[in-house]
Amino acid sequence: MERLQADGALVQLSERFTNSAAFSALFREGMDLVEETAAYLDGAGRTEAKALDRAVSLTYATESMRLTTRLMQLASWLLLHRAVKEGEMTLVQANREKTKVKLTAADPGPTDTIEKLPQQLQDLITRSMSLQTRVRRLDTSIHTPQTDRMPIGNPLVPQLNALKAAFEG
Repeated sequence: MERLQADGALVQLSERFTNSAAFSALFREGMDLVEETAAYLDGAGRTEAKALDRAVSLTYATESMRLTTRLMQLASWLLLHRAVKEGEMTLVQANREKTKVKLTAADPGPTDTIEKLPQQLQDLITRSMSLQTRVRRLDTSIHTPQTDRMPIGNPLVPQLNALKAAFEG
């Protein structure tokens, strides 16, 4: 029974979110970032990479791979939740499938090495990390069962009630 209640809370929050304008904006932002990154890496990025010295060129290759991996994981998460919105799968199915999505995948290397990369690649990395942070936060709030969450309300109420009981008795 508790699990059913938790699933019910999970479904309600997810349905509200996936049907919201905020999700549509997040989805579009994520897909636009994927397209923009692909265009950059296939175009201007390729040209910029050829002009880099050997050490920075290796960093470019590593970071562009990390960026691509990160964006593919984010796109997978967004597509799963759009499928829930469209009624193509249930939230329970999406929850099972999302275990294959690694939202912690491919964090960038040290800042001092990233700073040596072309500015546009740096911007794409920064934007992808921002998107990843937001998606991870949403994932936690959507997929954490209600029983695992902190109670809502004034955290002092239990303490005040204990004091009241101690002094009334």
